[in-house]
Amino acid sequence: MKKLILCCALLCWVQLSLALTPYVHGSRLAAADLATQLTQVEKKLQAEGFTVVGRHTPKGLPQHGSVVATDPAMLEAIRGIGGSAVIASGIRVGVQSDGAVSYMNPDYWYRAYLRGKFTSAQSAVKSVQTRLSKALGEGAGFGGDVPEGDLSNYRYMFGMERFDSANSELKSHASFEDALKTVQDNLSRGLGGTSRVYEVIMLDQKIAVMGVALNDPKDGEGYWVNKVGPEHIAGLPYELYIVGNKVYAPFARYRIALAWPALGMGQFMGISHIPEAIRGTLAGVAGAH
Repeated sequence: MKKLILCCALLCWVQLSLALTPYVHGSRLAAADLATQLTQVEKKLQAEGFTVVGRHTPKGLPQHGSVVATDPAMLEAIRGIGGSAVIASGIRVGVQSDGAVSYMNPDYWYRAYLRGKFTSAQSAVKSVQTRLSKALGEGAGFGGDVPEGDLSNYRYMFGMERFDSANSELKSHASFEDALKTVQDNLSRGLGGTSRVYEVIMLDQKIAVMGVALNDPKDGEGYWVNKVGPEHIAGLPYELYIVGNKVYAPFARYRIALAWPALGMGQFMGISHIPEAIRGTLAGVAGAH
């Protein structure tokens, strides 16, 4: 009996040890206004070889912002995989006006976004992780725990969407070029209260990803992020991506849950209309209506 209890305890410990968190705390910044703090983070990232491609200061979240960067080796790994892997191009760092810094945990997010191709990019992932730690510091992980083996096929609960659920597809176009122009034009004119935070385009692969600010005061980030926890600011911005002639965005019952995996069901129900609202907004950007 003692051996059985010990085995069960060890099994539980192993399962826990393999759980990953979506975010990592970085070293706190000195007191300054948010814009200055974001600039400090950008310089730290550039010093470690990252390329800054965007800055996000969500409307309705005046004390929070994020910086988005890319990494050359990681982009090459993504190019080699192709297809929906392009969604993983952005490396997100969150900043709060009190000086708190956090960043996406590469091991968590790349397992989720690269799925079955994660192992082919693992050396680039480790390099990103090491240099983020060097640039920003490495504190405790936070944001919830998901077993690493679940991330490639993650969903919040039975019956909810996964990464590749059918409702992630927004619109088909005649060509990649048509899809890209439609999305770029609609973001440039702020359709549906949106704006472009960053973009990564791989013309040779006919794939692209855009980080999209959702600015609508009724159902944009300033509304729902305040309800589920703005300390997860490194989970933003939301992605819209193009593969060939099709435009996609991960459905929000997947994407929000991935970024807030510890979200209680009561909190989720409190924003139950948001997944369809986000899909409707991004479908408009994709040219669906």
